[in-house]
Amino acid sequence: MTNIKPGDIIKGNQWSEPVEIKLVEEDEKYFHIVGVTINSRKYVDQIILRDELQSISILSTESTFSEEPWKVFLSLEATRYRFASLYDPLLAMNVSKIDPLPHQIEAVYGYVLKMPQIRFLIADDPGAGKTIMAGLIIKELKLRNLISKILIVVPGHLKDQWRRELKDRFEEKFLMVDRSLLNALYGENMWMRENQIITSIDFIKRDDILPSISASHFDLIIVDEAHKMSAYLYANKTKKTARYRVGEILSKNSEHFLMLTATPHKGDPENFRLFLDLLKPGFFATTKMIYESIQNKDNPLFIRRVKEDLKDFEGKPLFLPRHVITKAFSLGIESPKEADLYTKLSKYVVEQYNRAMSKNKKRNITFALIILQRRLASSTFALLRSLERRKKRLEDLLDLFKEGLQKNLKFSEEFIDFDEIEDMSEEERWKEEEIWETLSGAENREELKEEILTIKYLIEDAKDIIRSEDEIKLKELKNSLTELSKKYSEHKDKKIVIFTESRDTLEYLRNKIKGWGYTINVIHGGMNLEERIKAEKIFKNETQILVATEAAGEGINLQFCHLMINYDIPWNPNRIEQRMGRIHRYGQQKEVYVFNLVAGDTREGRVFKRLFEKLEEIKKALGSDKVFDCLGEIYQDKNLSQLLVEAAVNARNIDDILKDIEITVNEEYINKVKENLGESLATRFIDYTRIKEMAQQAQEYRLIPEYTESFFKEAFKRVGGKFHEGKSGFMVIDSVPFDLRSIAKEDTFRKSYGDLVKKYPRVTFDKEIAFRNPDVEFISFGHPLFESLMVWIERNISDSLLNGANFIDPDGDLDGYILFYEGEVGDGTDKIVGKRLFSFFTNGKDLIKEISPAIIWDLAQGKNIKNESIDTKS
Repeated sequence: MTNIKPGDIIKGNQWSEPVEIKLVEEDEKYFHIVGVTINSRKYVDQIILRDELQSISILSTESTFSEEPWKVFLSLEATRYRFASLYDPLLAMNVSKIDPLPHQIEAVYGYVLKMPQIRFLIADDPGAGKTIMAGLIIKELKLRNLISKILIVVPGHLKDQWRRELKDRFEEKFLMVDRSLLNALYGENMWMRENQIITSIDFIKRDDILPSISASHFDLIIVDEAHKMSAYLYANKTKKTARYRVGEILSKNSEHFLMLTATPHKGDPENFRLFLDLLKPGFFATTKMIYESIQNKDNPLFIRRVKEDLKDFEGKPLFLPRHVITKAFSLGIESPKEADLYTKLSKYVVEQYNRAMSKNKKRNITFALIILQRRLASSTFALLRSLERRKKRLEDLLDLFKEGLQKNLKFSEEFIDFDEIEDMSEEERWKEEEIWETLSGAENREELKEEILTIKYLIEDAKDIIRSEDEIKLKELKNSLTELSKKYSEHKDKKIVIFTESRDTLEYLRNKIKGWGYTINVIHGGMNLEERIKAEKIFKNETQILVATEAAGEGINLQFCHLMINYDIPWNPNRIEQRMGRIHRYGQQKEVYVFNLVAGDTREGRVFKRLFEKLEEIKKALGSDKVFDCLGEIYQDKNLSQLLVEAAVNARNIDDILKDIEITVNEEYINKVKENLGESLATRFIDYTRIKEMAQQAQEYRLIPEYTESFFKEAFKRVGGKFHEGKSGFMVIDSVPFDLRSIAKEDTFRKSYGDLVKKYPRVTFDKEIAFRNPDVEFISFGHPLFESLMVWIERNISDSLLNGANFIDPDGDLDGYILFYEGEVGDGTDKIVGKRLFSFFTNGKDLIKEISPAIIWDLAQGKNIKNESIDTKS
């Protein structure tokens, strides 16, 4: 071969598939060619020495119909599947294990995917399924070949939940990147090495991590709980938090940028405007422009739908009512021993707090003391365990004094970042708290001995209460369980979930409740995600009661249960909604009842009791139960966690603290709350008729599972795969061939689709079946088995499309030629934004008409034809 020109299709060892030439430059020694591969459409820009031309051949554009029909059939179907997103505009819906709701379809297909460059905020109320929407967006953009490098940034405790949801529902595998992984791969830029990453915002904001993120670019970045990236305007000066600065970098370093939050508005319009600046800096120059944009229905940057407006396809509300009931009890009246222990512990805490203040150790020692107060608020048993750990630590230090190894005490002065604590996983938080609860303000031997003696007395009192089984809250729990069991006795499937902050309390309650004759199991932060999922299934199918810590609020869904008891109340009140959200969510068939057990005569108990009373008052005036969703917005000028701390250490008069919770609930205040909750930002109208039409269209245009299965089986046999039909009716893949496993090991493939295994015991191609059987492998777009098969076809038999093959129309209607062409849609920058396969029938004379590319399924494979050809270019 001596000459290559634009329009030629060439084949050589340099490429895994033929290349269509777009541009040629030649010299005495080389050819410079520019083109695209004919199947995967990868860009080729290469220098070829003239000596290498002997190994390159120009393929004819004449179709001789001499190929084996099965090769042409599989290659055409593989091409059709590659362009499937243009046949099925809602393709991701049809190839994912989800049943999307109207508002989710509207957000993804009616707003986000219409944008050439995605810069958007989805700010729906809690429970709207923002993870589902994000997964649909990822899947659609990947199916359209518009993205490959994806970064998802979430709070630390949600990483595992996101990873699980994307894998289970969308067959998208993401790598969780944290400190341990970066240390294991020291020297590598993980952000550049991997294509699909999940990490936490407080990890990447660190000084040693941020530079590597700043040097990396992504096709799509998604930020969950994005409101944490906040900035404020003070005296005409903008104060940006560290998280906001991270947001600026992420926005700059991504082609598409999607933010998710349930609480976009903090009652500060300027804060909200700066928040939107992360999407498109300066787009809304004033806050007035934001609200004018909403009123004019031309807001291009965000969408917000509130719970009350969310309905299913039948027009039924997605969320049933929720009732929160406070069951207050009095230690002083009903349990004098506990009241005495509370008084003694409070005295000890206040004395230690005052000592710490006088020695400038206020913050760290205060946190250690607060842990003790929280333990007692949880259970006497939890306090006992904490006191025993504290006593042992202090005794160890005293031994060092006796041996002359220690002259004075210096406890760690490492600063405790409360925001970072809240972002920790539960297990990490427990480990840190076990260290912090041993901190002391003692600085010499005498102070240490005095503190140890005090702790000994407290331990004896706690043991006495536990021995006498005189703990009033435990009695209250037992009575509540008895009442609920009687009230819902007709419900065979009645379930009760009991939440606690403390692992020690959880173990204590497990033993007690089991002794009362109930079947019980537990979920806690010491269990990995798989163990938690298993425990969730046990609760659903076997036990009556689940005792859980905050870990059950992370990635576990319990909507089959409608009764919940908060045995203790989180000192971060925002976690209350997270707990309730496990049972009050889409799919809940009954009204939800939540019972809060509160000791109304302790200092912190009085704060909680008044808080719940005030929230109930606001709820009635607001006409909505979402008060717990947005505590931070209702009490925007108050730090509720700090109020509880101040109450516990007696830092302020309790009446002054209660005044901070007091709110005059009038019309002006309710309007302000609605503003703070972001209701003025809400898109009230959802066009359910149009969305129903979209869903019906998706059903009509979907790739029929039977066709996909037939295609897969035929191709899988041709590559050497082995399978059989199992007894349960599912397909069993006995052996994945070496060629497919080799493709799956390639770095680019692995980054996009994950790993292949050698066998798959239960496989289906129908998502409805996969829905009903979570342990069955769903094979479709994005699954490594399906994708590796597509790559094998493109590399090994797609050349057959250039020559064509002979098929027979069983009906006898078609006698001629069917020609297939690939069409491309470009934007104003010559970028290809879509492709489609067109097919035309001609009788070779005067008739040409367009027909569906799916016609290939209606034809029978014929014999090869010799001495006949057609020029496809002409």
